[in-house]
Amino acid sequence: MHSRKVPADIVCALGLTQIIGYGTLYYSFSILAPGIANDLRLSLTQVFGVFSVSLFIGGLSATCIGKQMDRVGAATVMTVGSALAGLTLALCAWSPSIAIFAIAIILLEVSSGMVQYQAAFAALVEHDPKSASRSITYLTLIGGFASTIFWPISATLLHVLSWREIFLVFAALNLILCMPLHFWIRSLGKKAGEASIRPRETVIGAIPTHARRRAMVIVSFAFALLGFTLAAILAHMVPMLGSIGLGTAAVVIGSLFGPAQVASRLINIVFGKNLSPPALAVVSAVLIVFGILILLASGDWLPGAVAFAICLGLGSGINSIAQGSLPLYLFGSDGYGAITGKMAAARLALGAGAPFAFSAAMESIGLSMSLAANALLGAISIAAFVTVAVSCRQPATVKA
Repeated sequence: MHSRKVPADIVCALGLTQIIGYGTLYYSFSILAPGIANDLRLSLTQVFGVFSVSLFIGGLSATCIGKQMDRVGAATVMTVGSALAGLTLALCAWSPSIAIFAIAIILLEVSSGMVQYQAAFAALVEHDPKSASRSITYLTLIGGFASTIFWPISATLLHVLSWREIFLVFAALNLILCMPLHFWIRSLGKKAGEASIRPRETVIGAIPTHARRRAMVIVSFAFALLGFTLAAILAHMVPMLGSIGLGTAAVVIGSLFGPAQVASRLINIVFGKNLSPPALAVVSAVLIVFGILILLASGDWLPGAVAFAICLGLGSGINSIAQGSLPLYLFGSDGYGAITGKMAAARLALGAGAPFAFSAAMESIGLSMSLAANALLGAISIAAFVTVAVSCRQPATVKA
């Protein structure tokens, strides 16, 4: 696919909403969790257990959300999602009991699926399928700063506000900033549709029609396995590095993940123009598996741990791009929302249990065997991505 000019205004607007969306609805939770546990008289494990259940239910809702994006438009879903996110953050802040809090967190994760990458990618595909792959790359570059910005913001706010007050501040950000921006993008789409006198261009996928179902299953399986591998490691990265003898250096090493994730997207913008989405998916999986194997082989050797964190970050960054660009390349722009919704449902539902499963594995079979098993899952995802890449008869094309 040859790309045309990227719509910078829409990408920048979505970039801001992705930073706020991921920062307020996902990354801040680990910082606020101890305060939530103390206030609601729960253990930290119970709080994260509620969060894991909400991630699972939110993942299951992705299929329905994807279908709605195709029916009414991704920007419309994102506008409603921002309103729901603001309201449920306010409900979290008010919740007097664990039952109300659990309901609020579940609704919060449903709203996350309506405003985060899955929906943003679909909005870019709707706006211009031909430039969508490049737009997705630029968007993930901007969105990659969410953890870098919101971890310190959340920690700083805790010095002057309670977790409930912080949730109210986050609710305001979603309602006052994100919802108007999503509504503006929606209005642009409506104006473009009314003004257009030519047939809309669409992207025709590289997978033949008769092979789409099989390819869909394989790609969903590959992304789900790789998502499980990544989620399991990320949830335990800092304490895991500390447990193998790296001590206080574990925090510094863990902090390399974020910059490496952003760097991979920047490298792809500069050098990855000729790299196809199937190749990107394979590279992302290889980097993640290679990083785990480096840690497995190097143990408490500091350079090895640094290489592990960098490889993991590079692989994760490229994987985010592949989640948006590979379905477009393989299956085309028609029905993109429903396709990515099904993939997200599989990935998020499986990934929700990854932190618990990896923790249980470390207790029962030890860290080394757990890392080896995780690397094996990643290797299976590499084989699945390669299988799909080989089955592509021709590159994706654009049709008016």
